[in-house]
Amino acid sequence: MKTLHITPGDSAGGSLIRAIRDAGEDDEVLPFRDDLSCGPIDSDEPSARAIWWNRFYEASEVAAALAQFWERVTTTDDRLVVWFGRHSARELAFILAWADRIGERPYQIIDVTGRRLPFRGRDDSTALSQPVQSVSIVQPDALRSLLGTEYPITAKVRDESRQSWQRLRSENAPFRIVTETGLVSASIDYFDPPLFAQATPEWQTIARIVGNTMGYNSEPYFQTYELMLQARIVTLVEKGRLLADGDPWNMSCRIRLPD
Repeated sequence: MKTLHITPGDSAGGSLIRAIRDAGEDDEVLPFRDDLSCGPIDSDEPSARAIWWNRFYEASEVAAALAQFWERVTTTDDRLVVWFGRHSARELAFILAWADRIGERPYQIIDVTGRRLPFRGRDDSTALSQPVQSVSIVQPDALRSLLGTEYPITAKVRDESRQSWQRLRSENAPFRIVTETGLVSASIDYFDPPLFAQATPEWQTIARIVGNTMGYNSEPYFQTYELMLQARIVTLVEKGRLLADGDPWNMSCRIRLPD
């Protein structure tokens, strides 16, 4: 039987394809190209997510890509192996949504959480060993070492995952964040304190503020990515709580605290 590997994003997917090919295998990898840790999740329709993403960038192909993803995984006869990390909000949201959507269909999982594996630094120049938060930061060589370690999802974990996702969908909050108790809903201003903690009376680029904020929120969990933090900065600038020297939708724009 052929194996179809499912990853929570293109970054993880690209690394896994390389790992599989380096291992001399020809298994297929299918990435899920949405980040369900942010935005509305009350609808299962891919078009609803596409409409929301269109607020931030051209997302004309999002709906089709999501529809094709679910069509493929629900109709294939391939053995399904799903990769994820529980300390990443994006990846944990994905696996909960997956469990809810896939139903009783058997599948296997590879959970990288807490494993001490090499990870990809921001400049892609260094591989260090530390407990892993997500699949997306794991080097292909390390992913190759995990091939064949998959195990079946248990009925208990599957049912708990489905219940968690149904609760989160009913809450339909702007963000979902990782905590010691799992994934929970968070308000639109959840990231304001760490953003303000990085801002100063001196001008700094948004890229620096966002990067420092992501680092601040990276241990032991990874909560969100650049675009959502930048969008929040834009809102804070519009409200006068931060000052901008230019267009805040440009990462090179400088911002500072008001006098």
